[in-house]
Amino acid sequence: FAASPRAPPHSPPQLKMASQCIARSTVLPAQLRASNAVRSTATKAVAAQRKSAAVAKLSGFSAQKASQKVARDVRRYGEYGASSTSFYTTTEKQDKYDDLDTVLDTKCSDAKVKAVIKEMLDACADITEALRSALVTVEGSSNTFGDAQLSVDVIADEIMWDACRSSAVVAYGASEEEPEVKACNPEGEFTVCWDPLDGSSIVDNNWAVGTMIGIWGSKSGSKVGDNNGMLGATGRDQVTSMVALYGPRTTVLVALDDGVYEFSYGCTPEGCMSSDGTFAPWICSRTRITIAPDCKIFAPANMRAAQDLPGYKQLLDHFMENKYTLRYSGGMVPDVYQQFTKQQGVFSNPTSESSPAKLRLAFEAAPFGLLVEKAGGKTSDGVTGGSVLDVQINAVDQRTALCLGSANEVDRFNSMCC
Repeated sequence: FAASPRAPPHSPPQLKMASQCIARSTVLPAQLRASNAVRSTATKAVAAQRKSAAVAKLSGFSAQKASQKVARDVRRYGEYGASSTSFYTTTEKQDKYDDLDTVLDTKCSDAKVKAVIKEMLDACADITEALRSALVTVEGSSNTFGDAQLSVDVIADEIMWDACRSSAVVAYGASEEEPEVKACNPEGEFTVCWDPLDGSSIVDNNWAVGTMIGIWGSKSGSKVGDNNGMLGATGRDQVTSMVALYGPRTTVLVALDDGVYEFSYGCTPEGCMSSDGTFAPWICSRTRITIAPDCKIFAPANMRAAQDLPGYKQLLDHFMENKYTLRYSGGMVPDVYQQFTKQQGVFSNPTSESSPAKLRLAFEAAPFGLLVEKAGGKTSDGVTGGSVLDVQINAVDQRTALCLGSANEVDRFNSMCC
């Protein structure tokens, strides 16, 4: 591993600790990319052999396809009881997948927005590699909310800061770990807000976690004296937003000109190999994703609030009495992300006196809210029943209740809980 990098001059104790953490747990983003390139070169020689072996193995399965289809149909139509409540993918393999540049060239008309999207995707790739090499340990520090910081929290946050400080288009940055808007590049165009690693309470289980990123124009805010693009702005002012999910694969949802697209990192499907035998780092795995107005999947957060809110208890009873499928991990990213893969679902997180709101408007609710509404879903601020994208951001750490997902289910939440 490389020697510990020197911490930047601001926030010395925290950044020094972050630098030490990175040095002993992983490597810096630039080094990550370099080591990945070396590793990629070393593995390319065997990639073709592995693919050939896989194709040969798959060809042996063709004779079994008819019986397998019968088995799937049996599972689908309920011969095995509860298994019929599961929702299996209906995504079919494509002959070809476009790479990132191809999609951005046609679906992102603003060159600077395109640049910041690519920079944030680079950061998500670096976080992916870091999560594969770093152990989940307590760092002996806490964030501004008093939460104990884990090694992976610190690493992910520093990778995001590194991306923003080195960017030519990012003017300001703000992290959920330390909610303060900080200057990055005075010539930049955007204010980037992020939750570096959502799911700290479940990452030690090796469950899926994620990164949420909201991107505003640096002059979109209206607060006098706080011309940093955030305060006074709303979620609807975002130029784009992105949510990365780190699971068995790394996938990222991105809001583009005509809808929501998903990009997958490090995948090597047939039809994507270039003439020199390499693969693009990011391929577009889903295009113009939509969320249906009705659903049978629910992810109920803050269930403690049901003790104070009769309407929320009635809503949970409705889900169970009508045999909705519960899909809830306790991590906001996987719990909402499933709406885009299953193309349906509802996530609810109301607030009450004894169970106050925890979700941050700028770092969590607004980025996901933009994606959900752009995919045809609906959002609620959990209080007035209006869209969470219309709530003005008056404090960096502003909290909010939230419901988002399939439109008719959000309407049901509003009628019972708002």
